[in-house]
Amino acid sequence: MSLVVGLQCHLCKAAYKAEALWVCEKCLGPLEVVYDYAAVRERMSRVLIESRPANLWRYRELLPIEGEPRTGLHSGFTPLVRSQRLAGQLGVRELYFKDDSVNHPTLSYKDRVVSVAATRAVELGFKVFGCASTGNLANSVSAHAARLGLECFVFIPHDLEMNKVLGSGIFNPQVVAIRGNYDDVNRLCTQIAEKYGWGFANINLRSYYAEGAKTYGFEIAEQLGWRFPQHLVSPVAGGTLLPRIVRGFREFREVGLVEGPLPKVYAAQAAGCAPVVRALEEGLEFPEPVKPNTIAKSIAIGNPADGFQVRRLRRHGHRRPDRLGDPAPGRDRGDLHRAGRGHDPRGGHPAHRARRDSAGRVDRRRHYRQRVQDGGGRAGSRAAAGRARPVAR
Repeated sequence: MSLVVGLQCHLCKAAYKAEALWVCEKCLGPLEVVYDYAAVRERMSRVLIESRPANLWRYRELLPIEGEPRTGLHSGFTPLVRSQRLAGQLGVRELYFKDDSVNHPTLSYKDRVVSVAATRAVELGFKVFGCASTGNLANSVSAHAARLGLECFVFIPHDLEMNKVLGSGIFNPQVVAIRGNYDDVNRLCTQIAEKYGWGFANINLRSYYAEGAKTYGFEIAEQLGWRFPQHLVSPVAGGTLLPRIVRGFREFREVGLVEGPLPKVYAAQAAGCAPVVRALEEGLEFPEPVKPNTIAKSIAIGNPADGFQVRRLRRHGHRRPDRLGDPAPGRDRGDLHRAGRGHDPRGGHPAHRARRDSAGRVDRRRHYRQRVQDGGGRAGSRAAAGRARPVAR
């Protein structure tokens, strides 16, 4: 039995049914899932969670599906790895990496959100499943669509690293390259979703897709022994992840699973694509779009759909985001590699942010939690001969 009440506008609080809706018809604000927290509190316990399989569905009472999970049965519950060597270099007592580079099946955080979106797509009757992507989401959507027997279309920027294109191509989706950046791709997919009635993970299924990101927060709290970290660092792209991690923490506290204060949250963006940071610096309520110019392609989203939600975290006592140049994350990626952690370019941004904060702005007796989103082998600019090529548009 689902414990979902429905959808609600994040801004004006207008209520909607739990359907394939993603934007409020009254104020154009984003929609988010609402749960019966009193019922969740009665059903959900630490003992129950710990008795379940080690995947993201162990928290199913706080995930927006009606029946049984359709996919993602091996996704989530990735390691929370303590890094004593890098903690020593940064001068902090404890430092952990939430390592989604080993997530199943496509080795990225996107397997969390897509597992939820794909299950909901099937429940809502979609026969075609797709996405707009900078690479990792395309890989995950392709894999989960193949598992569910759904026809799949993934739309990508034309200059995406070929290794990421290959990661989708092996699952045999229709890959469509659009001449433009991610924001151009996203606008086109919004029109396609409306015209053809296809299910897009990060567009008309976004309300459910975003809920999968909460499992980061759920897992971190459980893996720390049912407690919250004191600091949390994450890169920001579309703005989905960071606010949902905080929401996950709040929900655990709401239903009585964890007590105590929420952590201080630190967001990092590349200097060449930092609309959220710019909004803070200029006192804007909503981030204004920018044209991305960064080697960190996976966070090169100039018009983040949930950027204003990251902006609003500042109002609740969280730290402000930083814009970080490409050379610094490159150097800090080296620090992570020497500490035994492999990842793509975006991983250098939280590492660099941690370095800056530990240099006088953070109580060094406390502990840090950083996020490593995915493995380091996908951001290469070359691939082997015979690689799959997308359909150019």
